[in-house]
Amino acid sequence: MPTVWIPAPLRSLTQQREQVVVAGTTVREVIDELERQFPGLRARLCLADQLRPGMIVAIDSEVSRRGLDQPVAVDSEVHFLPAVGGGQTDSPAADKRLRHHAFNRPTFRA
Repeated sequence: MPTVWIPAPLRSLTQQREQVVVAGTTVREVIDELERQFPGLRARLCLADQLRPGMIVAIDSEVSRRGLDQPVAVDSEVHFLPAVGGGQTDSPAADKRLRHHAFNRPTFRA
């Protein structure tokens, strides 16, 4: 069964557990099982029938683009993470900023 890593702000709903093992073959099924075991968790992860804005899910270190429909393998690690950023990332300007920051890190010398 997949291992789900719980972000710190949501651990109050999981008795402070950092990770839990639940059944599910998609992110949706994993969230359904999390809700069954830890009532209230779905409302913190989802809005209507999708992940909440500002919440991302990574399966085996890959950020999912399929949201709740993303398949999950039996041995997968599932991470729910608050999105980190500050704006649109699918624009040419955003791509340029990301490339600039990734390749132009300051070098510190003693």
